[in-house]
Amino acid sequence: MTAPLRLVIFDVDGTLVDSQSDIVAAMGHAFAACSLPAPDRAAVLSIVGLSLDRAMAVLAPDVPAHLHVAMEAAYKDAYVDLRARTGVAESSPLYPGALQTLEQLAARDDVLLGVATGKSRRGLDLLLEAHGLGRFFATRQVADFHPSKPHPSMILEAMRETGAAPADTVMVGDTSLDMDMAAAAGVTGIGVSWGYHPVQNLTAASRIVDGFDTLLPALEETWKVAA
Repeated sequence: MTAPLRLVIFDVDGTLVDSQSDIVAAMGHAFAACSLPAPDRAAVLSIVGLSLDRAMAVLAPDVPAHLHVAMEAAYKDAYVDLRARTGVAESSPLYPGALQTLEQLAARDDVLLGVATGKSRRGLDLLLEAHGLGRFFATRQVADFHPSKPHPSMILEAMRETGAAPADTVMVGDTSLDMDMAAAAGVTGIGVSWGYHPVQNLTAASRIVDGFDTLLPALEETWKVAA
């Protein structure tokens, strides 16, 4: 019997790479550009995964919409500038074991890999190029073309593009947004403990893993149950 096609979709920031320093710094620039006090680090990390327009609305709910637009532009400019100074690979390093896990999964004939991220297409492409990851992902879903997480649009489109069934699809991420998106799409969510949201917030996750070395066994167990 032919094994089903399995799809593993990864979040990016806080899951594959640690980009929190640039995110926090760029958000500080965005607020300063509009003469507003910057939110603290915890507040900024809590919105990672949202599309930028939604993030600004959450962090500055009493600010007029036209200032949100200005803050978005300032954030993007600051983020690009920070990346240019240090280099993408250094400012957003891969978490330990991420590359090896991607290589192992990509080597399997029954597995396809994807990305679902609040990043823009430009931001994702730069990151994948810097780390040499582009070869791994059969589907790439970004904020430019979808409603913000936790809307299931990204996962639904990834399944449509690859032909994977919900029962054979897993979303791996570090935020409640990722896990709620997985639940909304009818797929399994595996949460990671090393990211930006407290583990206790990942209530929709089927399980939590504490390192990339435990992700592969968790995936095998998930597929075994689904079979």
